[in-house]
Amino acid sequence: MTNTTGNQTTIDRYLAVWSIADPADRAKAVAQLWSDHGIEYVEGTQFIGHAALVERVAEAYEAFVASGTYTLAGGEDAATHGDIVVLTIRLDHAQGEEIGETAWSARVFLKLDAEGRVQEDYQLTVKPLAV
Repeated sequence: MTNTTGNQTTIDRYLAVWSIADPADRAKAVAQLWSDHGIEYVEGTQFIGHAALVERVAEAYEAFVASGTYTLAGGEDAATHGDIVVLTIRLDHAQGEEIGETAWSARVFLKLDAEGRVQEDYQLTVKPLAV
């Protein structure tokens, strides 16, 4: 695989979108990150198009980040090859005795379009969130 220089903006946007609090800014970030008919596959569910992706990202933000329970991190292991980007993302504990420890992680595979926007996004859970 090649280095991530050409796709670093996509990686940075992907990591950031999950932590954007303002709904309008979040919707704009989704539109900039995913192609018009972009699709995300997560745990047997698919989210197709900007409206579904905006809702998906908002739900994830509200469930995990808004409360301050977790922070989203990752991307240190990102690698690219042409229009493919692979990275690991994590939800790390943001408070309590486990602060900084990983609560959940997934391997992410992104297929990009000619403009560098995500066409296909596969999140494959590596470490499930304990309930």
